[in-house]
Amino acid sequence: MTSILYPVISIGGLGILFGAGLGYASKKFAVEVDERIPKVRDLLPGANCGGCGFAGCDAFAKAVVEGTVSPGGCSVNTMESTEAIAAFMGLKVDQAEKKVAVVKCKGTCDKSTNKYEYYGITDCRDAALIPGGGAKSCSYGCLGLGSCKKVCPFGAIKIEDGIAVIDEEKCTACGNCVKACPKAVIELVPVSKQVRVLCNSLDKGKEVKESCSVGCIGCRMCVKVCEYGAMDFENNLAHVDYEKCTQCMACVKKCPTKAIHGEIISEEVNSSTQAS
Repeated sequence: MTSILYPVISIGGLGILFGAGLGYASKKFAVEVDERIPKVRDLLPGANCGGCGFAGCDAFAKAVVEGTVSPGGCSVNTMESTEAIAAFMGLKVDQAEKKVAVVKCKGTCDKSTNKYEYYGITDCRDAALIPGGGAKSCSYGCLGLGSCKKVCPFGAIKIEDGIAVIDEEKCTACGNCVKACPKAVIELVPVSKQVRVLCNSLDKGKEVKESCSVGCIGCRMCVKVCEYGAMDFENNLAHVDYEKCTQCMACVKKCPTKAIHGEIISEEVNSSTQAS
């Protein structure tokens, strides 16, 4: 009996000893955490998308508490939750205008051509490594293999007719798709600015025409027709200066290839954007 009892008592004693030692060590070497951090964290959406520039919501909450970032730095959060964080921290809400991701390419299967058939891995980043930068004749266009879709945590991207399409209602401007696109076809723009150059090609007009029927051909007609100096031209491609753009749509109407897209948004959307 003693041959069984002594080992059990010994192991039990060691367990108590080690437990007490670990308990003491956890208190002695504990890293103090500001109790405000978990409270701020609870008011965040928990997406951990990295759109704020931090590793996740915990890191962002810590930065808010430390005063290195504004409560409005989370593009995914609702205005109500952002205001709640600001009120809790005694800070002023400083939230920039909402942005959305825009695909600067309209080169669908019926409007653009391919150099060859691609049968490799279904990923834009892999396809872009092939000589010529992918199957599309336009080496600057959307490859449509869904690298952006794979990294979007909000289901805001789908692939339709060979190009990525953004659902602006779901987009939170986290920027994951921008980082994932090997062609730099996606950019973030203010949601209220509906005049957008949907072309990414830096080729000259003749080359653009040969590869895509809706690309910017560098005619500069948009620059000439804009009364506000909001249209600029660089590297054979038109650009919109949103600080000057009044959404008059003159450039949209004048563009011969319809590479510039625009639509009038409702006054209700405009008002809510200005209020935020």
